[in-house]
Amino acid sequence: MEDQFTAIKKEVQLIIDYMAMKHFSQASIKLIEVSDRLDEMLDASNDEVVLREISKYQVLLNHLQIKMSTKE
Repeated sequence: MEDQFTAIKKEVQLIIDYMAMKHFSQASIKLIEVSDRLDEMLDASNDEVVLREISKYQVLLNHLQIKMSTKE
């Protein structure tokens, strides 16, 4: 599970990088992909620590989505 969070962390950084380069369409596509992966992880896990970590990333993705919607 830790490997999945490492990959998600890299993908979130990629979203942020795309936003910084003003490539909002690419950032939006990647955000949807990461969000879908988090939803799958959420459905498959009962571990409270994992669920907490997933929710942190979901909050971050929601914040990034709001930032993107104000920039486009």
